[in-house]
Amino acid sequence: MLNAITNHERAEVLVQALPNIKRYNGKTIVVKYGGNAMIDDTLKAQVMEDVVLLALIGVKVVLVHGGGPEINGLMEKLGKKPEFVDGLRVTDAETMDIVQMVLAGKVNKTLVNLLENKGGRAVGLSGMDGRLIEAVQKDPRLGYVGEVVKIHPAPITDLLEKGYIPVVSTIGCDRAGNAYNINGDTAAAYIAGALGAERMLLMTDIAGILRDKDDPASLISEITVDEAAHLREQGVISGGMIPKVDCCVKAIGAGVKRVVIMDGRIPHSILMELLTDEGAGTMVKPNGD
Repeated sequence: MLNAITNHERAEVLVQALPNIKRYNGKTIVVKYGGNAMIDDTLKAQVMEDVVLLALIGVKVVLVHGGGPEINGLMEKLGKKPEFVDGLRVTDAETMDIVQMVLAGKVNKTLVNLLENKGGRAVGLSGMDGRLIEAVQKDPRLGYVGEVVKIHPAPITDLLEKGYIPVVSTIGCDRAGNAYNINGDTAAAYIAGALGAERMLLMTDIAGILRDKDDPASLISEITVDEAAHLREQGVISGGMIPKVDCCVKAIGAGVKRVVIMDGRIPHSILMELLTDEGAGTMVKPNGD
């Protein structure tokens, strides 16, 4: 596609992106990475390219990732059947070991390596490093599933100041040293709030909030926190979108300027959202903005 355009057209694209480049230079962007964009190798490469490009133009990017399919895959190889309650993984001690191996090990280091191969400088962290994500048990029925108590952002801010891209796996710990599996969207919201992020991007497998779930053309491009509550009452926001919107509202309440629920299946959707006027999903913003 890019090869089909002239050098003049390439230059025009860059010039049109200049106001947004200036807008985000030096600002912190938290990207919650998951879904199909994490499974498809081509999309994964494009996400890494987007993150590296943003870092190179002076944006402080924090990549927060999940890894549910990889966890399921290893559990099944080990003869354990994944179990969920209200969308949260039931995590016994053995499952918690698997979660740590997959998230803090294989997935985290694979992403760090990909970012480095694309020209970025990245360092992997888990929420246990520097007690980044302090948590307590959420519900005894769920086992080692954690609820975030506090974010200690120094490990992230130290890396950002030195020009690295922090890559964070969402494992938390309590003061006794117990490890907990933390919902990725929730962890990203808390981290973005603690960092005072300019924007949080929540990558999903749908276009955003649709007024009609069966009509992609009914995408709602912007809503306020109050409007989100009304859409939930009307049933427009329902099912799996409810916890995602709740995380957006939580992040806004914690001080994040804007949160975008965006379609991670679209190539270079991060750049489309940040560096073009078109955007790539549904933006949730504070009331009155």
